[in-house]
Amino acid sequence: MIAQDIFWTVTILLGIGTFLIRFSFLGILGDRRIPEWIMAHLRYTAVAIFPALITPHVLWPEVTGGTIDPNRLIAAAAVFLVGLRFNAVFAIVAGMGTLYLLRYLFG
Repeated sequence: MIAQDIFWTVTILLGIGTFLIRFSFLGILGDRRIPEWIMAHLRYTAVAIFPALITPHVLWPEVTGGTIDPNRLIAAAAVFLVGLRFNAVFAIVAGMGTLYLLRYLFG
């Protein structure tokens, strides 16, 4: 019962925190022009988030029992190279395409 109480407390607090973060931009700054220096930092959001989400799945995938998979490393390299030249959507598509192609060719 205590674990369930802790779960709901943490869930509610994270919900309130998420609301306050979003409200700070939409509610308080919604009708104002955002300064250029903030916009410059916001452009790097995807660059900061994607590596944190993807790295564990590339280096220690559960599918392979936590061992490094060369197909995933090559797909991650494709994401990196395409991401340098194009936007995040093209990078994701290139990584998925590379991974599925390598899985089809080499299993």
